[in-house]
Amino acid sequence: MAEIAIIICTYNEAGTVAGVVEACCRFNPGAEVIVVDDGSTDDTEPLLRALKVGCPFRYERLPANRGKSWAMVHGLQLTDAEIILFFDADVTHIRKEHFESMLTPLAGHAADMVLGQPGETLIDYRINPFKSLTGERALYRSDILPILEEIREIRFGVETFINLYYQAKGKRIQYVLLDGLTHPSTFEKTSRVKATMKYIEEGHEIALTYLENHALILRRIENRINRAGDKAREKISAIQMRINEKLLELRPKTKH
Repeated sequence: MAEIAIIICTYNEAGTVAGVVEACCRFNPGAEVIVVDDGSTDDTEPLLRALKVGCPFRYERLPANRGKSWAMVHGLQLTDAEIILFFDADVTHIRKEHFESMLTPLAGHAADMVLGQPGETLIDYRINPFKSLTGERALYRSDILPILEEIREIRFGVETFINLYYQAKGKRIQYVLLDGLTHPSTFEKTSRVKATMKYIEEGHEIALTYLENHALILRRIENRINRAGDKAREKISAIQMRINEKLLELRPKTKH
């Protein structure tokens, strides 16, 4: 059994997926590399079947497009590896140190999940509000197994749900910059109209994930309060008391 499995979920990324798979195999000779083709309609299948001749990886083609979350769960169910690394199929300029940056914290048990942010994007890593939604993420398989059925059909909301779940559980999340790794925006890969529609669809599914999982959000807040300690709880209590006082002042006074 391999200790590390790299799962690459792809849909119509024929221009880059072969390079991603080849890099994953070359830089991680001891890892199990799994490619889940989510019903691609371009040249992905013939490219990957030709690549298998000299590159050891498992190729799984789904008969129809089911969405990213479905492909991720399918890949997870194909391996028993202790550490899982998800890698996007549309990134370029992959280097060995990108894998080391993401896997080392898990190998040393310094984090429970590592999120890698490509260095070459439209938004600077330091101020990117979407860096937690990155497709490059490493985690322990045992931690994500309990929520497989919950995330299977969540599609573009999958990263949001996983993040909320880990935060609610008090898991240690570490961010790393994958310097030099290039991730194109949707606007660079398709027409402006199609890209806009895709962003709207993704945003809708992410918003629904937040709305439908308010219990996880509350637990996330509780964990942050508990980690902050007694001083934070005292401040929150003081704020609550002031709110209560204001409410009493606004309450209509009864006539005697």
